[in-house]
Amino acid sequence: MLASARLDARRTAAVAALALLLALGAGAARGLTMTPGFGIEFLVLLVGGALSVRDAARHTADAAALARATDVAQASQNAILRPISVEFGGIEVCARHRCAVQGASVCGDLYDVAHTPYGVRLLIGDVRGHDLDALRATAVTIGAFKDLAYLTPDLADLATALDARLAPELGAEDFVTAVLAEFAPGEVRIVNCGHPAPVRAGKQVRLLEPLEPAPPLGLHPKPRLYRFYLTGRDRLLFYTDGLSEARDANGADFPLLERVGDALAVLSPSDALDTLYAMVATHTGRAPADDIALALCQPTSMVALSPPARPSNPAARREP
Repeated sequence: MLASARLDARRTAAVAALALLLALGAGAARGLTMTPGFGIEFLVLLVGGALSVRDAARHTADAAALARATDVAQASQNAILRPISVEFGGIEVCARHRCAVQGASVCGDLYDVAHTPYGVRLLIGDVRGHDLDALRATAVTIGAFKDLAYLTPDLADLATALDARLAPELGAEDFVTAVLAEFAPGEVRIVNCGHPAPVRAGKQVRLLEPLEPAPPLGLHPKPRLYRFYLTGRDRLLFYTDGLSEARDANGADFPLLERVGDALAVLSPSDALDTLYAMVATHTGRAPADDIALALCQPTSMVALSPPARPSNPAARREP
């Protein structure tokens, strides 16, 4: 029975057969093979061996099914959430994610980028959980963004439309934190629905925080649009809470604003993200305990740096 917990059916059967042979040998050596007591004990051993082989076969089949399901989930995750390294509309975008759980097939972080008639738009978010429900919610969120980003002129209206699309698909206690960003000449427009504020690193390093926090998608937020300046020296880091809430052995959070400037000073966006991951691992002293998704954006042409147009939404707030 111990063998059935670790071995497949064939090897467990070999162990059971060896046990039967040892029992016969011990019984013959002591002259007990013809006694009723030995017959009962031998029958119990035979039945136990057969049950062990059956359990080993079931265990092996379950492990194979789990491996197949894990492969399918991993393939689905990779198809939905691929690393991004693109440049369009005068904006370079580099994004990637890492799951925290060793061997995890799915994680709850998500991102996507679209080059729309209204500018380059970015979505980054975090779905609650790490299971197949989280994968389904991730797929629904990214799919809704792909559908609506090209059809909705105002970014705040886009967040409202995403919420309406997601609400029927989520459970009563499920939600998706998200940041939507839209790049325009000389500025970036941001709608934040319960997600960590992005960081702008340039002459100064600062959080681009909303004045009035909005709840996550799925909880019927009333999002507002905020506008922030963007220069050729600026880099914008979008991230999930696996970065900002990474803790060391003493429970201290990762010093985001102190470290981001140094990490993003690396010339290559891909290398900058690698540097940031390494800083988090050094801070925690181990692999991060939560999923981390990062998206680094920066202007690459004069088109993205020309003076900003007047906002289409008069209620949009702009930083001082």
